Amino acid sequence: EKSTPNNTRHASPSSSHRRCEPHLSQSPPTIPPRATSVSAFDSRTISCGGSIIHIIYTKKKLVKMVRMSVLADCLKTITNAEKRGKRQVLIRPSSKVIVKFLQCMQQHGYIGEFEIVDDHRAQKIVIELNGRLNKCGVISPRFDVHVNDIEKWIVNLLPSRQFGQIILSTTYGIMTHEEARRKRTGGKVLGFFY
Repeated sequence: EKSTPNNTRHASPSSSHRRCEPHLSQSPPTIPPRATSVSAFDSRTISCGGSIIHIIYTKKKLVKMVRMSVLADCLKTITNAEKRGKRQVLIRPSSKVIVKFLQCMQQHGYIGEFEIVDDHRAQKIVIELNGRLNKCGVISPRFDVHVNDIEKWIVNLLPSRQFGQIILSTTYGIMTHEEARRKRTGGKVLGFFY
């Protein structure tokens, strides 16, 4: 008995459903497991039921992240560790600005002792936390602050005049806003803590 277009229920599944078979001449390229940016493309052709499908594979290249501000990374790490209730935090890399900033925080009792570890690279700092720090951060860009404008920055950055410090980079070195007022000098604002 011949099968008509209306009578197709006895037809085999292989005749009604065509499988897509890839061409054997081209093999799929290997894609690296970790990738962040596209560098090139590679295509592969599949014939499926008379129609041709193009599949495009992306070859990707690893890109290294750039550290923009070591001071910003340091203060964010300290804030996150303080929120988690940690007793110690490791900071890397170290810099002279970070050390002076931490000395100002230590003088006002916001952090405990800290130790600079020489690893023959960019050095590390191990900081003891005492749970007193609420928040610390950088001000970017480093705005010029005149000695008469320090009061405006205190109002904008600190929750109260009673506690918290703004760190300035002056011609006399890195110091708090109180010390800069005593020396009657302005400078560039680095950051704050309270």
